Amino acid sequence: MPTLSATTPAARPPALRAVRLRLHAQHQSVAVLRTDSHVCRAEGLAPRSQVLVTANGREIHALLYQTDDPRAPIDQVALSEAAWEALDIEEGTEVQVHHAPMPESLGAVRKRIHGHRLDAADFPAIVGDAVRGRYSDVQLSAFLTATATLPLDVEETIHLTRAMVEAGRRLSWNSGVVVDKHCVGGLPGNRTTPIVVAIAAANGLVMPKTSSRAITSPAGTADTMETLAPVELDTGTLHRVVGEHGACLAWGGAMQLSPADDLFVRIERELDIDTEGQMIASILSKKIAAGATHVVIDIPVGPTAKVRSDDEARHLAGRMEQVAGDFGLKLRCLFTDGTQPVGRGIGPALEAWDVLAVLQGAVDAPDDLRERAILVAGAVLEIGGVAPAGQGQELARRTLDDGRAWTRFRAICEAQGGLRRPPRAGHVQAVVALAAGTVTAIDNRKLSRLAKLAGAPQSPAAGVYLQVRLGDVVEAGQPLLQLHAQSPGELAYAMEYFHGAAPIISVAS
Repeated sequence: MPTLSATTPAARPPALRAVRLRLHAQHQSVAVLRTDSHVCRAEGLAPRSQVLVTANGREIHALLYQTDDPRAPIDQVALSEAAWEALDIEEGTEVQVHHAPMPESLGAVRKRIHGHRLDAADFPAIVGDAVRGRYSDVQLSAFLTATATLPLDVEETIHLTRAMVEAGRRLSWNSGVVVDKHCVGGLPGNRTTPIVVAIAAANGLVMPKTSSRAITSPAGTADTMETLAPVELDTGTLHRVVGEHGACLAWGGAMQLSPADDLFVRIERELDIDTEGQMIASILSKKIAAGATHVVIDIPVGPTAKVRSDDEARHLAGRMEQVAGDFGLKLRCLFTDGTQPVGRGIGPALEAWDVLAVLQGAVDAPDDLRERAILVAGAVLEIGGVAPAGQGQELARRTLDDGRAWTRFRAICEAQGGLRRPPRAGHVQAVVALAAGTVTAIDNRKLSRLAKLAGAPQSPAAGVYLQVRLGDVVEAGQPLLQLHAQSPGELAYAMEYFHGAAPIISVAS
């Protein structure tokens, strides 16, 4: 009988046939094997093991689940959508499945768990492994929790920001000044970005705006813009649009800018943590990767906004300026009212209708959205050097009033694939005041939750249309808001939440 010598190559493990599971698990790659599969037995794989799946020279790390369903062929591995797209394979492709090696960078995570600071080499290793899919959600959670219990200091925040930038693509522009803006968040309906971009571009500034989709909110800027024009632009289209019109309004996910950010934000939302260092690295890494040189940050302050106090806002602004300065990024922070939503619409299409009303100068346009957009745009015009200090808002107002912003916005949308009409919901129901009185409080977080229960952002036309503001005097039976939904079930679900939750809109007699 022949024997296996030290120089005889080991036999290649039998291959498995890949099948598409059509399972959507966000960024998580999932593999499903029969419990009695030869791979599970030979490799000693248990449910929720991390496995390495290879095919056609590509490899991914995946979370293993097992099934004892005899209908599942023993020689196949079923893969989630994230795994399928990463491997770029077809049905029946032969794949290999093995135990995944433990990422060496986990040593740095353990060091952080034990209360030690990380250095400039640790963060690129952690971020690189995370982006390559080598970290499970548990391991990502461990890293993010370790940076919450012992908050990142300035040096660590700089190192993390740099690692997040270097893990993705970077855009460059033929301009010495490239402007951008960002809102820290926590304020429903605060859709100033399309208006600010149009004003900036109409005044000759370069503003290639890449924005995110909603993760836990009723709408992201990209979701709202997608009801008006295509936002999934390739690099060539992005540069063409910016070259022709000075700006774009695109989804940043298609650009692979700071890809670690989406991974981290998803886990942070599930843990309900939002630490200062991670927030700063998240915001600034995307601005730097997008090629910005001058950035305005809107920091809403209010009891149910993300930033709760003036002291917290000033501290955040100071830390952001420190980190931005290390990258040569010029930054200006604005402290704005975060006590109530901005505009009337909350949800992709409803927010888009507000944006159109402001840009078109409609008589019923929400004045608060218009004024906040003018405030932010004024700061952008000043930091970008096209308006003297203190005169940016007046220039922004004129650009809206004379129609130049609307003209530029239409041109940008047409260049991205065509301006379209936002959808309307199939089911609308008013929620009325039960008694007369004055509106004394509006809970931003619960209002966002209400819009999501109505179907936003998955149903672009769904959400909330707010009909009162703080200080308004209302009569019994007067509408406080409208719920917009695409199905009666979603409408009923949202109504149940409104009446069952603590007051979303408080009315005092």
